[in-house]
Amino acid sequence: MELRKGRRCVFMLHAHMIFITKYRGKVFTDRHLKTLEKIFRSVCSDFEVELEEFNGGQDHVHILVNYPPKVAVSKLVNSLKGVSSRRLKQYHPELIKPAYMKNALWSPSYFAGSVGGAPIEVLKQYIEQQDRPH
Repeated sequence: MELRKGRRCVFMLHAHMIFITKYRGKVFTDRHLKTLEKIFRSVCSDFEVELEEFNGGQDHVHILVNYPPKVAVSKLVNSLKGVSSRRLKQYHPELIKPAYMKNALWSPSYFAGSVGGAPIEVLKQYIEQQDRPH
């Protein structure tokens, strides 16, 4: 368990995110995914977020991030999707026709789930068993 420290807090926040391409278009190759990973790492760095794992398929990507509490997951997602959409066009112009349906690479929806730490039931039990003053 690796804890990170901020100015006023100690934290370990992880999120698993999944982004899918517009209309689930099967457009990514390994080369495209390698470029996406570099772009995502750069964006994460700007947010002081650690990209711990990245992988994907022809129509989606999975990322696992460790993020500080000051980062809103929705803002991180918007930046990751917006920057990657713009930069991927520059690095791989061959993707523009097959991938950018209605000028968008990504579907507007996404999955974000918190991961790590103790299971919810264990946390509930721990909190329930605290020595509450009378």
